[in-house]
Amino acid sequence: MAEKLMHAVRYDSYGGGVAGLKHVEVPVPTPGEGEVLLKLEARSLNPVDWKTQKGMLRPLFPRKFPFIPVSDVAGEVVEVGPEVKNFKAGDKVVAYLGPLLGGGLGEYAIAKVSLTVPRPPEVSPAEGAGLVVAGLTAHMALTQSAGVKLDGSGPRKNILITAASGGVGHYAVQLAKLGNTHVTATCGARNLDLVKSLGADEVLDYKTSEGAALKSPSGQKYDAVIHCATGISWSVFEPNLSSKGKVIDITPGPSSMWTFAVKKLTFSKKQLVPLLLAPKGENLDFLVKLVKEGKLKTVIDSKHPLSKAEDAWAKIIDGHATGKIIIEP
Repeated sequence: MAEKLMHAVRYDSYGGGVAGLKHVEVPVPTPGEGEVLLKLEARSLNPVDWKTQKGMLRPLFPRKFPFIPVSDVAGEVVEVGPEVKNFKAGDKVVAYLGPLLGGGLGEYAIAKVSLTVPRPPEVSPAEGAGLVVAGLTAHMALTQSAGVKLDGSGPRKNILITAASGGVGHYAVQLAKLGNTHVTATCGARNLDLVKSLGADEVLDYKTSEGAALKSPSGQKYDAVIHCATGISWSVFEPNLSSKGKVIDITPGPSSMWTFAVKKLTFSKKQLVPLLLAPKGENLDFLVKLVKEGKLKTVIDSKHPLSKAEDAWAKIIDGHATGKIIIEP
């Protein structure tokens, strides 16, 4: 029997940006032990996707070329591998494919059962796919690094969220407000009302002098900063932090790693904490359930068909999306 082929978008080497993407026909993959084959209904892009293509994560990712990028998907199980008991053909799911294997820009993709969760009918494929890396990053930053309890218990914390209208930021605002928090947020002028509607107590336009200085309009000192923007130095954060305030950097580069080391070595009470996502299936399941219950929503910047994946790629490189960029079948 002839091998079944699928449409996919991949790149063959580092660099190239949008022009480096190629539309190809490749064999539909076969699930191994502990894996499921998904027919994809939606994928969402993250900055790490274009950064991987650019070579910013070499030599770790991608593992080999050619590479079909994108990790955040929603789809329908069409085949299960050996030893898979908890999913069957026809199940609707949300999954994290991971940066090693990727595969999201194909019609079909392989997902590990440990990072695959059910998608209830109340959650659309686009809403589910949007959640994965961005939602898990926001969840980890708030619950593990900042110590916010999402059931509303515990002492009140003052939280600052930078780039609050972006992928991670818009989830972080909503999740923070499930806890006992006062949330200050920064974003561009066009998104002030949106971020307020997501629950932020006060919102700053980052292009104003107050916004650039990150000063809380009500004079709050921040116990934690969920730092989703780039290009803000420690000297801007430091005077705005409470005595034991933390800056949690979700995209740590060399300068933030240096600051992290210096603050540790000097026993500073104010800390910069680099965040490296450790995805867990139970946390993804928790987030999907919040969407089902109406307590969390995915803001969708734009939707693009797989045949025009280049348009979505250009948008994620540009870096000014409001919420999540989605690629549908």
